[in-house]
Amino acid sequence: MRLDKFLSKATELSRKDAKKVLHAGEITVNDEVIKDGSVHIGADDEVLWAGEPLSVAEGNRYILLYKPDGFECTLKAKEYPIVTDLIAVPEISSLRIAGRLDVDTTGALLLSDDGAWLHRVTSPKRHQPKRYEITLADPMNADEQAHAIKQVANGILLEGDTEKTRPAELSFIDETHAVLILTEGKYHQVKRMMGYFGNKVIELHRASIGSITLDGLEMGESRFLTAGEIEQF
Repeated sequence: MRLDKFLSKATELSRKDAKKVLHAGEITVNDEVIKDGSVHIGADDEVLWAGEPLSVAEGNRYILLYKPDGFECTLKAKEYPIVTDLIAVPEISSLRIAGRLDVDTTGALLLSDDGAWLHRVTSPKRHQPKRYEITLADPMNADEQAHAIKQVANGILLEGDTEKTRPAELSFIDETHAVLILTEGKYHQVKRMMGYFGNKVIELHRASIGSITLDGLEMGESRFLTAGEIEQF
């Protein structure tokens, strides 16, 4: 790999800025100052920037982020800050998101640069359960809860759709708090499902995807997935 490309991958410097760093004599390769970006770097070469070692991640990355409220699941900032602002890894722009969350929704978000894996995460054919914790605007009494549970278990036809939702599991903690487990990901599905019953979701949190939970993470933190977590998809 060319040294200037290596620097861009390892630091997120643009090619132009990488050349400036090189010309300033800040880069050493195997203890020798190198200013030529066309020099090729091998796996055994030690590259330092101002004395600090640089490396490029090998293979694909698989990341779990505890998404906070107020962040968009996009790769370019629009109205809100974006979720990748919270993750400090090289080549952040190569990451893609599996199963986006609304700006006001918190919880588990998976990102990777492995396109085939991302497709398996989101594919309804995989039947991967996603657990959502819901706070409702209006309380639902026992009869309303029982009706909603039965309807969700049988599938409901949401406005604008041509097929019913896949059978899902709904349970209630109390009159305004519920848990919904889905194995698909239609557009704004949780909010639309609760709207079907004349209610509004005022807080929404995705607690888990498959067996992957947020245990050990604070809001805004991220971690790499374990081999077992990756393989479940």
